Amino acid sequence: MMYYAIYAIIAVVGFFVFLYFVPLGLWITAQFSGVKVGLFELVFMRIRKVPPSLVVNSLITATKAGLQVTSSELETHHLAGGHVPSVIKALISADKANIELEFNQAAAIDLAGRDVFEAVQISVNPKVITTPRVAAVASDGIQLIAVARVTVRANLTQLVGGAGEDTILARVGEGIVTSIGSAVTHKDVLENPDKISKLVLSRGLDAGTAFEILSIDIADVDVGKNIGADLQTDQAAADLKVAEAKAEERRAMAVAVEQEMKAKAQEARAKVIEAEAEIPKAMAEAFREGNLGIMDYYKMDNIKADTEMRESIAKPKSTPTKKKDDK
Repeated sequence: MMYYAIYAIIAVVGFFVFLYFVPLGLWITAQFSGVKVGLFELVFMRIRKVPPSLVVNSLITATKAGLQVTSSELETHHLAGGHVPSVIKALISADKANIELEFNQAAAIDLAGRDVFEAVQISVNPKVITTPRVAAVASDGIQLIAVARVTVRANLTQLVGGAGEDTILARVGEGIVTSIGSAVTHKDVLENPDKISKLVLSRGLDAGTAFEILSIDIADVDVGKNIGADLQTDQAAADLKVAEAKAEERRAMAVAVEQEMKAKAQEARAKVIEAEAEIPKAMAEAFREGNLGIMDYYKMDNIKADTEMRESIAKPKSTPTKKKDDK
């Protein structure tokens, strides 16, 4: 009896192993759904570690939707790391919306890391992207802060290798800055904000991106700072500092010249004193050689004394200030 029990267990285990590698139920479901897939093909999928249910269910969905997809294509896409159900859903959605999308194109978009089903949805229902607050300065120096809403539609042919939303936002922001900067006054922008959207839209900002820009609408425009006045104030302060520095430089040069003149005056005075010190020597030499007599010396001394007396008489007398008596 024990042997019969062991045989029964082995038979049951073998049966389940057989059903695991040979999914008869899945094959019967495929046949009744009109999907051409062989039983051994399902066995080979299991051996290649490809879930047969994933491929068969996707094939059934595609066949019922009227799509021409083979099991080999789905298996290859799964082995490449793609998302088979997402690709099938995208193909069905594109077919119902009369959008031309081939399986290879959808598989490439999916393998590129983009959600192909979401891309088809955006292609059918355009998406609105709101830009961050973009600050720009008009020609009169007034800052304006604008917010735009960009309506885009997915460009399926550019999804592989095309730029994303960040590039669209950056280009639209650049266009807003250019448009506001070219305005003569900020009032022109406030009166006609649609000029910004028209100018930005005409620049072809969606070139090389995965989206097609349908419209650009200016949602809000706020007045910011008076940048021109701030710049003029800063420039005036900088000019004042430069002028003060130049004035200080000239003052320092004048002080240096004054000190130099004083030094030259001291030098000249020293030379005069040195020359005056030579006079007694010259007079002594004249006495020794007989060129100067004693009477000549007395006459010269009298003339010198008369000169000093006249100079003292010519000088104004300073009136002494009287001190008040302390009471």
